[in-house]
Amino acid sequence: MRKTSGRLPAAIASLVIGLGGWAGQAEAATAHDPILFVHGWSESSSTWNTMVSKFKADGWTTAELNNWSYNTSQSNATTAAQIRDKVNSILATTGNTKVDLVTHSMGALSSRYYVKNLGGDQKVDDWVSLGGPNHGTDTANACFQTSCSEMRIGSAFLTNLNAGDETPGLVNYGTWWSPCDSVINPDSSVALSGATNTKTACLSHLALTTDSTVYGQVRDFVR
Repeated sequence: MRKTSGRLPAAIASLVIGLGGWAGQAEAATAHDPILFVHGWSESSSTWNTMVSKFKADGWTTAELNNWSYNTSQSNATTAAQIRDKVNSILATTGNTKVDLVTHSMGALSSRYYVKNLGGDQKVDDWVSLGGPNHGTDTANACFQTSCSEMRIGSAFLTNLNAGDETPGLVNYGTWWSPCDSVINPDSSVALSGATNTKTACLSHLALTTDSTVYGQVRDFVR
């Protein structure tokens, strides 16, 4: 009896410590899914300054808003691998199990590649495309970097990316397209089968990232 009673408090202590560790992990998770913003071709993290400030004003913390720059001339497949690493790092830091991806223009392609081919379907909750050339754009015919050629209508990259299910997994997909976007031609390129596809007011390509109405819709979509 004495040995048993002596071990019991130790066992209970171990259980309490274990539960305490679990509770600490639960508390470490952020209130919102962290967001990773992915800009487009010939852009930088500054593309998102306005939208990030709006999210902060609505209660998102700095830890929940992840903005970065990448080499936009490289293949979108290369950028997709970098997105995978960024997502893994964000989840390890925040304690969350999933992220939201908010993308502009070409950022839609690398992020979709990540979701479809690099395990992102298990780690992404909501995916947003603002003016993404998901089925190509004729403006990409004028540039010759690897990433840009991948945006051409009928490119091998897009053919493979769009083969089969355009919105795989349990990810919540949403696209926003403007009838006045002169960069994405045709306008119909943005919409994806299986996504919530939203037509905006007459906005320029870059204004999709700063317009208050679009922001409110994106905020509610990822919330």
